[in-house]
Amino acid sequence: MKITFLGATRTVTGSFFLIDTVNTRFAIDCGLFQGPDEIKERNYKEFVVDPKSIDFLILTHAHIDHIGLVPKLCKHGFRGSIFCSKPTQELSSILLPDSAYIQECEVERKNRKLKRAGKLLIEPIYTVDDALESLKQFRYLPQDEIVELAPSVKVRLRDAGHILGSSIIEMWVEEKGKAIKLVFTGDLGNSNQPIVKDPTIIEDADYIIMESTYGNRFHKGLYNRLEQLNQVIKETMAKGGNLIIPAFAVERTQDLLYDLNQLYLKGELDPDIDIYIDSPLAISATQIFEKHSEYYDYEASQMIANGDHPLRLPNLKVALSQEESIRLNSVQGNTIIISASGMCDAGRIKHHLKHNLWRPECTILFVGYQAQGTLGRRIVEGEKLVRIHGEQVAVKADIRSIEAYSAHADQAGLLNWLKHFITAPKGIFLVHGEEQGQQVLAELIRNELRVPVHIPDWLDEYVLTPSDRVQPKTKIIGDETSKALLAEQIYLELRTSLHNLFKEKYLANNYDELIDTMRKIQTVLQ
Repeated sequence: MKITFLGATRTVTGSFFLIDTVNTRFAIDCGLFQGPDEIKERNYKEFVVDPKSIDFLILTHAHIDHIGLVPKLCKHGFRGSIFCSKPTQELSSILLPDSAYIQECEVERKNRKLKRAGKLLIEPIYTVDDALESLKQFRYLPQDEIVELAPSVKVRLRDAGHILGSSIIEMWVEEKGKAIKLVFTGDLGNSNQPIVKDPTIIEDADYIIMESTYGNRFHKGLYNRLEQLNQVIKETMAKGGNLIIPAFAVERTQDLLYDLNQLYLKGELDPDIDIYIDSPLAISATQIFEKHSEYYDYEASQMIANGDHPLRLPNLKVALSQEESIRLNSVQGNTIIISASGMCDAGRIKHHLKHNLWRPECTILFVGYQAQGTLGRRIVEGEKLVRIHGEQVAVKADIRSIEAYSAHADQAGLLNWLKHFITAPKGIFLVHGEEQGQQVLAELIRNELRVPVHIPDWLDEYVLTPSDRVQPKTKIIGDETSKALLAEQIYLELRTSLHNLFKEKYLANNYDELIDTMRKIQTVLQ
C-alpha cells in the first residue's frame, strides 16, 4: 500500500492524501490551499494525479481547506462517490457554492485589471455550477459503524471534536492476506469544547496521519474564555465603539453564539447591545447546527431539554442581504458584528474592517487561526497599515485575540490523545501544520512515546507494510530496530540544524563564514 501526500505538508491548508492499494485507489480530503501566493498557486495547477483514476473520496469535515477543491476534482473527471458524515454533507452543500461564488467574484475583479492592461484573462478554479454538480456525488456514512467501501477496504467514522460532523477516519486495508490499520485524525478538537462531543479515543493503529496545527503551542485561557469575551465586550462598549469579530462561518460563529447565550443567561450581557451575524453562510450553517442536535454533547443537549437553545439570543439579528450588510457600515457603536471570512481574506468582514479598523474606540477580536499570508495574520502580527479593496487603512482599533476559541487541540491535547493508544503505532505522519511546530511535536513524540515520526514534503510517497517498515521513495525510515529509529532522529536533526545554520549566516550576510563552514563539512565528508 502506498500513500502520497498531495497537500497539507509543512503547511496548514490543502489537505489531500492519496492511497493506492492492490485493488483500488482513493483519497482522503481534497482541500483548498490558502495563505501565501506561492501556496495558493497550487489551486490553479493541474492535479498531480489523474482525477479519473480515483475510485472514491472520503472527507473528514467541511472546512474549505479539506473540501475546497472537490468541485475541481469532479470537474476534471472524478466520478466516484464522496463519503462523509451527514452534517459534513449538508455543510458542504452551502460551503462549496459559496467558495465558488467568492472565486468568481475575485476572478471578475482581476480580469477587469488584466483587460485594461491588455493581458490574458483568467478563469475561476471552479464555478457555482461546478460546485452544485459535485454535490450529487456526496454520500453520507453512519457514525461509529464499520462500512466496506471497496474490496479489502473498510472504514469507520468517529467523532473528531473539531466541528459538527467532523470525523476521525479509522481504516482497515487488507493486502495479501494481511491487514493494515490507518487512522486519519482530520482536525482534532479540544476536549470540553461547547456543542460538539469530545474526540473519540482510539487505542490501536499501524499508522497515524495526524494534524499538527498547534504542535508547538498551548492554548491560553481555555477555562476562562467566557470571562475574556465578557471583558472585551464591556471594554469596547464603554469606549463607544463596535466589536468586530472575524469568525469562520462553521463552528466558530456557533461557539460565539453559545458563549453570548451563556453571558445572557448569567445577566452579564446587556440586552440593548445589537448582535449581528453578517454572513449568509454562517446563518445557513447555524440552521444546519440547529437541525443536527443529535451530534451535540451532553451540556448542549441539556440546555435544549431545559428550553434554552444554546444558539439563540433575544437580541440576535441577521444581515442576509447585501443592503442590510452595507447599512451596518454606518453603525457607530453598541454593536457586535460577527462576520466571515475568519482569516479576513474574503467576504463581508473586509468591509467591516475597512469601516472600523481605523477607529480607536473599536475592537477587532480574533478567535481563530490566522494562516501565513492572510490579512488576519498581518493585522494580528501588528501591521499598522493594511490594504483593503485597494485602499490603505490605518490600524488604530484595539486588536485582541482569544486563543481559547481554537477548534484545534494544542500540543498538550495532541499528545494526550496519542497517549491513549494501548498498542504503539509503527509510524506517525505529521501533516496540517507549519514546519517549526511539526519539528517540535515530532521530537516530543519520539522522546515520550518512542514512535517513529515522519514529516512529509509535498508529493512525497511512502510504502506502508504490515511490518515495522516504512519506505519513503527509495530509502527506508522506521525499521523495527532501535538503530533505524536512532538513524532517523539523527538524519532529521542534522538536516534541520544545517538548514538553520546556513540560513542564519546567509541572512546575516556572513558569506565568508558560510563558505568556510561548507568547506569544513565537505572535508569531513571526504
